[in-house]
Amino acid sequence: MLVSRLKRGVGMTAVAGALLLFALSAAAFSLGKYETVRATGGVVSIPVAKLDDGKARFYHFEEGGKEIAFFAVKAPDGKYRTAFDACDVCYRGKKGYEQQGEQMKCKNCNQKFATNRIGADASGGCNPSYLPHQLRGGTLTINAADLKGGARFF
Repeated sequence: MLVSRLKRGVGMTAVAGALLLFALSAAAFSLGKYETVRATGGVVSIPVAKLDDGKARFYHFEEGGKEIAFFAVKAPDGKYRTAFDACDVCYRGKKGYEQQGEQMKCKNCNQKFATNRIGADASGGCNPSYLPHQLRGGTLTINAADLKGGARFF
């Protein structure tokens, strides 16, 4: 009886340790997803050269102790797209999106959205929540006020 309890205790400890190691690894991996950006003169600037490979880049903007997450990507149609790393429906899950080829996938509900369609016309539901930007030469600029407007998602 005592040996059985010991075996069970050792097994449960091993499982708990494995789960803890997995959780710590996942947390460490996700920390590298975002690059922190700051506003200068009320504007966040991102060199478009960083986006020319078509891979979504994820950013954090801090406002009042809250980190507002967003991404920027050059879509296959050649246009640059920006959106909060959240949507109107799933934002409470705090999972955001990941890129899968030419699509962004909601990590909460698994719906996929073509990067070509991210924008002001694709709003509501689980679409990436649109974040306005301007293209000025080789720089994508986002108004800090627009970023602050997305604080409710985070």
